[in-house]
Amino acid sequence: MLCFGLVGVGEGFRPVHPLYISVTEINHNPKDKILEISCKIFTNDFEAVLEKMSGSRVDLSAAGQKAVSDKLIDAYVEKHLRLKVDGRSVALHFVGSEKENDGTWSYFQVNDVPTVKKIEAVDELLYDSFSQQINIMHVTVGGQRKSMRLDYPEAVAVFEY
Repeated sequence: MLCFGLVGVGEGFRPVHPLYISVTEINHNPKDKILEISCKIFTNDFEAVLEKMSGSRVDLSAAGQKAVSDKLIDAYVEKHLRLKVDGRSVALHFVGSEKENDGTWSYFQVNDVPTVKKIEAVDELLYDSFSQQINIMHVTVGGQRKSMRLDYPEAVAVFEY
């Protein structure tokens, strides 16, 4: 969770308004004919939704829980981020995850994508837990980057090239 706004000069910092954001990057790699997908979600928010989904405690920082955490991440993202390429639904294949500062990156790829004219995305990451959620998407095809901001409950983004 990002916080902005400060109250009480001289009293220290106190967050006024929470901001829930995820960022999804989709890059077309024409050489390897794949879509490379990375999602960054604030770790504490991600742990909360994964705990809700699994019914058990989740610590994305714990090396000993990495295999279990990765299975949860894979299941959650595949359910809440769905893609169509040129009108065809495609399957996300989990590549891995890593924690970086206060965020957790998860990586996926879609195989057998030689060209892209249109990507339709349904991005509902964290919508099941946070009505203030904002999902930002960046899609790059042929060196052309396009971006879209989805504010809950808006979930559909279309990118045409």
